[in-house]
Amino acid sequence: MSTPGEAFRAGVDLGGTKIEILVLDAGGRERFRRRVDTPQNDYTAILDAIAALVADADASIGARCSVGIGTPGSVSRATGLLRGSNSVCLNGMPIRRDLEAVLARPIRISNDANCFALSEATDGAAQGADVVFGVILGTGVGGGIVVSRRVLDGPNGIAGEWGHNPLPWPRDDERPGDACFCGRRGCVETFLSGPGLARDHLAHTSESLPAPEIGRRAAAGDAAASATLARYEERLARALAHVVNIVDPDVIVLGGGLSNMDRLYGNVPRLWTNWIFSDRVDTRLAKHLHGDASGVRGAAWLWPATASS
Repeated sequence: MSTPGEAFRAGVDLGGTKIEILVLDAGGRERFRRRVDTPQNDYTAILDAIAALVADADASIGARCSVGIGTPGSVSRATGLLRGSNSVCLNGMPIRRDLEAVLARPIRISNDANCFALSEATDGAAQGADVVFGVILGTGVGGGIVVSRRVLDGPNGIAGEWGHNPLPWPRDDERPGDACFCGRRGCVETFLSGPGLARDHLAHTSESLPAPEIGRRAAAGDAAASATLARYEERLARALAHVVNIVDPDVIVLGGGLSNMDRLYGNVPRLWTNWIFSDRVDTRLAKHLHGDASGVRGAAWLWPATASS
């Protein structure tokens, strides 16, 4: 149970397969955690599942928690409707308004990459850094920017969306690039996502392998897999150099399944100096500290220490 006046933050990670809630106390310690399967193709059932999790958290803690929500996609500033979510039943829905109604309290909502970046900037791999760029390298490619422990959204709500910019400094054999779901070709995501890595390996070897297997084979000394990862690292270095040239972050933190390849953290910084417009590069490339928990922790940290802050 809580003590009088103690503040608790609940974070909810709304994913395509699971919904997870985590409650942090004022010191950032975990006080409650639970997850359930995400109802499929049923918007109302998703709202009800979140409401039940929050009610359980409030009851367990013995206090009314603030609630932050992390979800793929983002809320349009123009319409207030969710867009770009891989849980397609959420797209075009007024999720903030509806959740505030069923939870009977204000909420804060941000995309999963922003929540990842906020978590790692607050008490993770980039703790103490002023400007942090968080990167998700997984089925897709996302990014989020945190400045002084606050998420930078921008007037269009798309700050950090580096995955849907073109791969910088492309070579002739990289043009025009594969088609992206956004309707363009050659986006960073088409090269640096897990499926993008697998496509590149297939194109060079005629061998179809998932990204994790490519990483395992490279670690075991397989020459073809190592060559695929070398191409990946060089492209990642170019893409992150573009970010450094524009944002100049103190730390770039990698998350997502591909971030677990430890060779990235030595090789990519050695390569990115070729494209960064500076005589010295002090930006640090770091591996996530909280891993899969960063999304839900970041959702909780969307609220400051007090609701009025």
